[in-house]
Amino acid sequence: MAGTLCGCATTFRSYHAELNQTISLADSGNVDGAISFLERNNRHGKKDLLYYFELGELERLRNRYDESVVAWMAADARVKAWESAAIADPEKLASNVASVLINEKSRPYVGHDYEKVMLTTRLALDHLARGDFDTARVDIKRTHEREAVIAALRDKELRKTEEEAKKRGVQISFKDLNGYPVQSIDNPEVNALKNSYQSAFSHYLAGFVYEALGEPSLAAAGYRQAIELQPNRPLLEMALAGLDARIAASDDRYTDVLFVLESGTAPARRSQQFSLPFPQRTRMLIVPVSFPVLVPGQRVPLPARLQIGGENPVDVISITNIDLMARKALQEDMPGILLRGIIRSTAKAVAQSQAARKDESGLAAFAMAIGSIVTESADERGWRSLPAQIAIARVRIPSGTHAVGFGAASGQNALRFSVSGRYAVIGIRIMESATFSMPPALSGAEASAALRAASRSTSVSEGTF
Repeated sequence: MAGTLCGCATTFRSYHAELNQTISLADSGNVDGAISFLERNNRHGKKDLLYYFELGELERLRNRYDESVVAWMAADARVKAWESAAIADPEKLASNVASVLINEKSRPYVGHDYEKVMLTTRLALDHLARGDFDTARVDIKRTHEREAVIAALRDKELRKTEEEAKKRGVQISFKDLNGYPVQSIDNPEVNALKNSYQSAFSHYLAGFVYEALGEPSLAAAGYRQAIELQPNRPLLEMALAGLDARIAASDDRYTDVLFVLESGTAPARRSQQFSLPFPQRTRMLIVPVSFPVLVPGQRVPLPARLQIGGENPVDVISITNIDLMARKALQEDMPGILLRGIIRSTAKAVAQSQAARKDESGLAAFAMAIGSIVTESADERGWRSLPAQIAIARVRIPSGTHAVGFGAASGQNALRFSVSGRYAVIGIRIMESATFSMPPALSGAEASAALRAASRSTSVSEGTF
C-alpha cells in the first residue's frame, strides 16, 4: 500500500490551494503569471483534464484564441474518451459508482457534467471571437449530443447507486450526515434547476449561431430550450418572437451584436472531514470520512445595462448561474460519494478492529487510524476559472467602430470594438480586480480602419457598471 500511495501524487494533491493562487494572479490582471503558476504545478507527470480546462480559459482571457482552442481540444479529447465509453457500455460505466480506492481523488477525473457541456460552449465562443460561425456550429451541435449522453448515463448511475446501497443496507441521503452544510446544496434555488448540465446560455447561444447561419428552425429550437430553462426572461422571448423577421430582413449595414458578460469565478470543492461511529463488538471506533463542501468563488455583480456610444441603454439579463449548477452537480453526486465513503470507512473500521485484536498494545490499530486520517480526502477537483454567472445583452448597431463602458474595481474602462457583417459576439469578463474583453477579431483591413477611427475619437461615452 505504501508504494501505491507514493506513486499516486493525486492522492495528496490539493487542487483547492493550487487554484486559489492561479485565480488570484488572473484576478490581478497577471494572466501570464497565472499560466506560469499553472505550468509549475503541472510540470511533473502527465497533464490532466483540469490543466487543459484552466489553460484554455486563461488563454481566452488574453485573447489568444488559437492557443485556447488547442488547450480545450486537448481537454475535449479526454471528455470524448469518457463519452465513447458511456455510449459503448453505459451499464459498465455506471457500475463503477461503488468502486473504492484510497480516497475519492484516486478515481480518474472525467469532469463534472456541467464542465463537459461548458467545454463545447466555450469552444464555440472562441470560434465566434474569430468570426468563425461555421466551426462554432459544430461545437453547438456537439453540446446537444453531449447533454443526451450525460442524461442517459446519470439515470443508470443513480439506479446502480440505489441498488448497491440497498444491497449493503446503508443510507445514502446526505441530509442525514451530521454536521454537513446541507443548505449549501439543498435549497430552493438549487432545486429549481432541471439538472446540473443544461444551461439557458448554451441554448440561447445555439439559437444565435443557427440564426446567423440562416437556419430558423434550429434557431427557434435553441431559443425555446433557453426559455424553458430560464422562463420569464423578456430578452429570450423577444429573440424567438422576432426570429423570422430578422432572418428575412435585407442587409442594412447594421450588426446584431450579442454581448456575453461573465462575472466572478466558479465555486471550489473543499475536503472536510466528518467522524462516523462504527460499533465493533465491545468498542466504538470513530473513523474519519471526508466529503466535499462547496466554497463560493468570486461573487462580482453584473451591470444592469450597457451604454454603447450614443445609443439607448441596453438591458443586461442574467441567464446562467454556474455557481448554482456546481451546487446541483454536487447534490447529484452526493449519493455515490456517500456510498463510497461508507464502504471505504467500513473497511478501515474492520481493519482497525482486527489489528487491535492481534496487537494488545494497540499500536497497530493506532498506526492504522493515523493512516486513515492522513489518506482520507474528498475530491476537490473542479474547473475553477469558469465564471460564476453569465448574462447577455443584445443590440443592433451600425457596422463600424463603437465604445461600450465597462468597469473594474480599479476604475472605469472603455472597450472599443469594431463589428461588421450581420452578426457578432463580444465577450466581457468581470472579476474582482480586473476586467477582460474578448472583442471579435478583425481582418487586417478592418483592424486598420478601426485603429484610425479610434485615434480620431477624443471622447468616449461610458456606462456605469
